[in-house]
Amino acid sequence: MNDTPRIRTVLSCTLLALTVTAGVTACAGGGDHPLSARPYDAADEIAFNAPGDGKKADPEKPLEITVKDDDGRITDVTATDASGHHLAGELTADGQKWRSTAALAAGARYTVQVATEDEDGAPGARTFTFETAPAKRALTVAFGPEAGTYGVGQPITAELSLPVKDKAARAVVERALKVRSTPAVEGAWYWVDDKKLHFRPKEYWPTGATVSVSGNLDGLKVGDKLYGGASKPLKLTIGDRIEAVADAGSHYMTVRRNGEVINTIPVTTGKPGFSTRNGIKVVLGKEYYVRMRGTSIGIAEGSSDSYDLPVYYATRVTWSGEYVHAAPWSVGSQGVANVSHGCVGMSTGNAAWFYENVRPGDIVRVVNSEGEMMDTFGNGFGDWNLPWQKWRAGSALVTDAANPTATEDAKARLRPSL
Repeated sequence: MNDTPRIRTVLSCTLLALTVTAGVTACAGGGDHPLSARPYDAADEIAFNAPGDGKKADPEKPLEITVKDDDGRITDVTATDASGHHLAGELTADGQKWRSTAALAAGARYTVQVATEDEDGAPGARTFTFETAPAKRALTVAFGPEAGTYGVGQPITAELSLPVKDKAARAVVERALKVRSTPAVEGAWYWVDDKKLHFRPKEYWPTGATVSVSGNLDGLKVGDKLYGGASKPLKLTIGDRIEAVADAGSHYMTVRRNGEVINTIPVTTGKPGFSTRNGIKVVLGKEYYVRMRGTSIGIAEGSSDSYDLPVYYATRVTWSGEYVHAAPWSVGSQGVANVSHGCVGMSTGNAAWFYENVRPGDIVRVVNSEGEMMDTFGNGFGDWNLPWQKWRAGSALVTDAANPTATEDAKARLRPSL
């Protein structure tokens, strides 16, 4: 909820300098009622527009509190929901009316404390509670990946249940999505489309970090008659920094753990016409056995490039079927030439070692290939290929930069290439 300070009418007090042994303060305004006087029950003097008889208030309508008797006045109003969020409001200069200026939450219970004074300055008080009706349309968010330990390149995903197109509404949603890292990092959300956001730090996650993700949308007004719903929080831990760089020019892959080289492996990458994508990719998962067919990437059955092979120790880096995997049939070309259909191939022993030493979220970077750059979105996690300033411009909270549109093909094939 909006925690904007309430606008109050404040009574001025005059400090009286008396020729006695102690200083005394008193408020101007007349009457014989000291500030310490217990407030009287102001229930008969105050009216509000929340319905009674167990009925629930319409969250689309503001809360209004008024004074029945022109001789009295409201001096303060505090309205909070069950989570302790304050409802911002404004009091008229004459103290006759208080009106909420922030949207009420849907499906919430509010406690309202009203302070008053009568014509003689005597303090009064009233406390009441009311509930708002639940939202007819609830926007929920599902965070990804699943809880667990991941590599330093793992983005956080947020999948919305309904599309959000308006930038102001997107800003409301984004402010409610909280990512906390220990140690702390600089990071930002990027709107991939109307229903999906990705979060990544400016640099890779720190090794050993813990990452907590939560959504504070429940009951929050997002847009016209659209309110947020509850979401399940997420907690991740970050493992060692594993980075594999496959050089299509030298035909070798160098693997580092926390900056130290732990293996150099001869490989083969995509041949002309099937060149491996350049750029940073993130390990999506591992599959001990995959059956790979040329027909899955558009190769006609019976052509010279056709294949149908069992593949082992397959580490996936794109949804369209790019893997790092065992390729015992091309051992003679590994370290020498590029002969694959787009994957990074190596001996069975090296593929087994790689398979055992990486996890989802680890980095695989391909350099010096004749292939195109890895898509930023839609075919895995190419998030790290977008420069930081362009990434930040994808946030609804950034107003000083153009918001780029993700143009990558989000309909990438989900079957493996070889």
